[in-house]
This record gives sequence, structure tokens and C-alpha cells, in this order.
Amino acid sequence: MSIFVISYNSIYLFLYPNKYDVSMKKVIYLLSILLLLFANTIVAQKKNVIEKSEEQIKLFNAQQNFYAGEYQKALAIYKDILAGKAGDANIMGRIAECHFMLKQFTEAQDLAEKAKAIDAKAYDNTSLILGQLYHRNEKLDEALAEYTLYKSIVGNGAKAKESDIDRLLTQIATAKAMIASPADVKIENMGDNINSEQDDKAPMVTADGKTMIFTSRRPGKSSSLDKDGDNGYFEDIYISRWDTLKKMWTDAELIPGAINTEGHDACTSISPDGKQIYLYKNDIDAESRGGDIYVSKISTSGKWGSPKSMGKPINTTYWEGGGCISPDGKAFYFISERVGGLGHGDIYVLKKKTKSEWEKAPVNLGAEINTPEDEGGLFLAPDGKTLFFTSKGHNSMGGYDIFKTTLENGKWSKPVNLGYPINSVNNDFCFSMAVDAKTGYFTSDRKGGFGERDIYKVDLSNYPVLEKEMKTKVLDNGPKMAILKGTIFNATDGSALEAEVVIFDDAGQQIGSTSSSPENGEYFTTLLANKTYQIKIDLKGYKTIDEKVEVKAAKEGATTVVKHYLLYKK
Repeated sequence: MSIFVISYNSIYLFLYPNKYDVSMKKVIYLLSILLLLFANTIVAQKKNVIEKSEEQIKLFNAQQNFYAGEYQKALAIYKDILAGKAGDANIMGRIAECHFMLKQFTEAQDLAEKAKAIDAKAYDNTSLILGQLYHRNEKLDEALAEYTLYKSIVGNGAKAKESDIDRLLTQIATAKAMIASPADVKIENMGDNINSEQDDKAPMVTADGKTMIFTSRRPGKSSSLDKDGDNGYFEDIYISRWDTLKKMWTDAELIPGAINTEGHDACTSISPDGKQIYLYKNDIDAESRGGDIYVSKISTSGKWGSPKSMGKPINTTYWEGGGCISPDGKAFYFISERVGGLGHGDIYVLKKKTKSEWEKAPVNLGAEINTPEDEGGLFLAPDGKTLFFTSKGHNSMGGYDIFKTTLENGKWSKPVNLGYPINSVNNDFCFSMAVDAKTGYFTSDRKGGFGERDIYKVDLSNYPVLEKEMKTKVLDNGPKMAILKGTIFNATDGSALEAEVVIFDDAGQQIGSTSSSPENGEYFTTLLANKTYQIKIDLKGYKTIDEKVEVKAAKEGATTVVKHYLLYKK
């Protein structure tokens, strides 16, 4: 900053010009020049301050928009700033970060590399962004170099913790190890009869493998855009059915009935018997402001009813993000951010106390399963004891991976990563499969898809994911699951009965039970195939049913045994 000083002599000269024989005209002229220079300097300084203030305000607003998740707004402001500061590596790095968050990865990488070439340390996150971009492209050595550079810049302080750089470095090591030892599976994109150019996710199949539901952001129930969100189409739930003759899935269509609305509607699971869909909704009229779990039931006409809140104790004023029910209908697993959890979103289970009454409070699955990160994407396998879920808190290859845990002697085993190439260096979610365990389905944003996220299928013929060790072998030599279902009616008037079906093994040990619906008399459960079971139905006022049922494995597809029962009054 320039400073003009008007000295004592100058003032004296102005007051007494004759003292130094200087004319009044010259004095006035000199002072005019000095005052003009002084005024111009003040104006220039003021203009500089104003310009700096405007830029700082823009920068502040851009940062606030970014932190609020409004990346498009932040991007526009940063670009405006860069227009007046071409080559500013700090702003270029921030623009690259916006592109990254908007999944515009090509633009992000191009700008981040340019920013790094100008000044690698101008914006701390530039190397972090580059590391993540190389990571998702399986350029693991390049990613490792960028992550290492980032850590050297930020050290071990708050920024390192906030970015979780140590976990990212661990993911690189995990990815290298898993890619070097892939599972014996075949991955295939499900094609354009299922996937679209928009986001397609959460494929869930019924136990018989004949019905699939999933969530998509293609133009559907509402063709308008979510202008208050990310400017994409609203989510809707779609359905596809297995064509046994053509041996393929039919073209996906909007699920019939009252499930989909003009807003966001997302499925999280379908019950093994295909009679109920569990979904996530953020209903502004509900008690919760974070989002709740709803259930929709299918009618006899084949249409789905309006979703109903699961209510307490499943839903709270905190965020609940979806769940799934066990094959016997006696346990409900779900995600919640309620107080007392171990991380952001934890997995809980609520069990039935009686045929129609649930326990008063759900139970957290514990620190072996839940981490400080988010857990989600739940699917309980047809065996009723293997839980698949999504997490980046365990040994992930990058982003979210799919894990499994097994209930053994009342405790859940340490989660196991399903491995490469089911999991990738990108985000992989929501695994499901039918009772034959021959084919699995999942969501991924890996390269080569139709849109943002796509639905993939995986051939599990040589990869028995239901077995503890998942060692490579042909499943025909291993255990197979089966479905036992049917109806229970009053033999006198043909009315549906609610009755408990108790199942014993050949040694007389009870291995499970299920109940029929009072609405239509239907019951459903899953069992190991190639075994003989003792079935007992003992309803008060009716003669007891006690018989053997042989469950043989089908040569192809899901094994289904149908048993209908008529109960006679005593």
C-alpha cells in the first residue's frame, strides 16, 4: 500500500508562500497534484479492497454450497472466479472436486491433473481427488502415490481424519490382494431390459427366483425432475419376472398398484414369499423427519397396496433406511441411525415374541458387524442365517463392498468380503439370490454400465457363498435350499386359518416354524433340500396334523414343495 505524507514544510509553504519566494499559483498547483494523487490512491485501494471482498464472498458462498451438497451451484461460482483468475490452481482444484462429487469423472481428472501440474499444494484436496479417481479406475499404484502425497501434505491432523486417508490406503492394499486372487465367478450386466441410462439399484428376488424388484431413476410415475435435489428423475419401483420358457427376465415395468408416487419411492427388499415389499420413504407428514420404513402388501388381484409405516419400535424420529424379513417371518432386520448405535447407520434386528406380537425393542447386531461407517443393503439368505450387507467400514476394496455374516450359536460371525470381481474398487451394493444359490444379483457403479449404477448378475455355480469358507466347488455336491409352502383352511367352511407349522428333522429336533396368514391361510418357509421332515400343526379345537414330508432337490431352478392342509374340528 502506498502512503502519501504531507510534511510540516508543505503546510507552512501553503500558509506562508512568500517565505520561500514561491508564488501562490504554484503552491495551489502543487497541492492540487498531491491531493489528486492521494485521492487516486485511496480510490485504487478502495477498489482493490472491494474486488477482494467480492471474490471472498463468492468463495465463501461456493464453499457453503459445496458443504450443503449443492455441487452445481458451487461449480458455477468457482468457474466464475476462475474466469478472472485463469491458472489459479486452488480454484481449479475446487472445480475438479465439484465435478468429482457430480460424478463427472473425466472433467474432474482433467482439471485436477492440470491443477497439480501448476501447484500440487495450492489446494490440499487435489491429490486426494486424483487418488480417488485413479483408485476407481484400478490404477492402484498411481492412487497409492496420490494418497501418500495427500497424507504428507495434511499430516495426521483433523483433515487426515476427516478424509479418512488411512482407510483409503488400507483399501488399496485390500484391492491389490483381492484382484490377485479372484473368486471363480462370472459377472454380467443384466442388459437394457433391466438397466437404463439412469440410476438402477437394489435388485431383490423372491426365494423361488421368479420375481425381481428394484429401484430406478428413469422417467416413470413422474417424468418431472427433482429440482430441489440433484435434478434427476424421482425414484420409482420396478418389477421383472422370470420367463421360464425363454430363460430370461422380462422387460422391467412400473410395479402395479399404489406403491409409486410423484415423489421418491425406493424398495429395500421383497419378502421371500413375494407377498410384501419393504421400502424407504421420507414422508414429510410423518412423525419422523429423517425417513422411515414402510411395507406394501400384494392383493389377490396382483396389485400392490399403499405403503404403510412399520411404526414403533422400528421407526423412530431418527433415520431408518430399510430392512428385510426372515423366511419364517419371525425376525426383521433393518438399518437405523437411532441413538445408541456404533456408527452412522447400524443394523438392528427385531424378533417376534408370539405369532402376532413383536418384542418391545430391537437389538443392535453389535461391534462385530456394525462400524463407525454406514451399513446397509440388507438381504437375509433363504437359509435364514446368512446375512448379506453393504459397508465400507470393513475390509473394502474401495467405496462400499458386499459382505456376509452367519448366525452361529446365537452369534454373528466376523463379516467376510465376497471378494473380487463381485466387489470392485467402485461401489457395490445390495446382493440377493434365490434358494438354488446359483445366481446372485447386485448393484454397482463400476465402469462399462448403461448409466450411473447398473444391476449385475453373478454366476455362483463354482462359488458357494452360503458355505462358511466359500471354497471353490460345484454346488451340486453341496447343500441346497428348498421352499415349503401351502395353505391351511377350515375343512368345514373353507375359511382361512392362522396356525403354526412346526418343523422337525429326522432326529425329532425342532428346526423351525412358521405361521399361516389369517387372511388367506398361506404359509411359507425355507429348508435344506434332500431331507425328510416331520410337520406338525396343532391348532386348538382342531385335529392335529402330524406327517412326514420329503423334500427332494429339483434338477433345475428353485426347489419348491407345496403342501395344503385341511383342518377338521375335533
